[in-house]
Amino acid sequence: MLTVIFSVIALFTFPFSARIRYRTITLWNRIVVWLAAVICGIRYRVIGLENLPGTPAVVMAKHQSAWETIALPVLLPPMAIVIKRELLWVPFFGWGMAMLSPIAINRAEGRAALKQIVEQGRVRLAEGFGVMIFPEGTRMAPGEIGRYGIGGSWLASHVNALVVPVAHNAGEFWPKNSFLKRPGLITLSIGPVIDATGMKPDALNEQVKTWIEAEMQQLQGYA
Repeated sequence: MLTVIFSVIALFTFPFSARIRYRTITLWNRIVVWLAAVICGIRYRVIGLENLPGTPAVVMAKHQSAWETIALPVLLPPMAIVIKRELLWVPFFGWGMAMLSPIAINRAEGRAALKQIVEQGRVRLAEGFGVMIFPEGTRMAPGEIGRYGIGGSWLASHVNALVVPVAHNAGEFWPKNSFLKRPGLITLSIGPVIDATGMKPDALNEQVKTWIEAEMQQLQGYA
């Protein structure tokens, strides 16, 4: 019901600026994060906030659960999220997502999708929004490492953006494809900024992956 209500509210935000739409629609995110704490006992802590730059950046985050897709837009500065295009077709949820001006791509298009990420990502960054991408593309169970797609690094290296790697252990408490949740403390770790200026996408991608996966090893002790 909450999603239905906010999807309707999202449609009415269309005439307003992108920032007003973002603040209004992400109230849903704040409520869900709060409900997860109150009902399910899923709390969180954030470390590394001092690493966030003062300018819009490309955020590349570990993907384990639904929690980070809901929480990151309100725990970090405003961002446009790179998503698969099919998510916009989901009733109600997709309506609200569309009003947040995401970068919706068809991953099967390969080079065309990379071009779209750069073109639209450049615009979002210029508008003062960060760009968030989950390089593994799909949720990975705790302990698993997916293939890191090149999209985020491709964007950052082509527009000389700052990159913020993010790790977390949300999958320990909000498992993928599971209705049951486990109470506990999620640790969200924000890594040191990487300046993509002059870097090749492959090298940048490997540096991001190395930091995230090393940090994931450290976070296992908090689950």
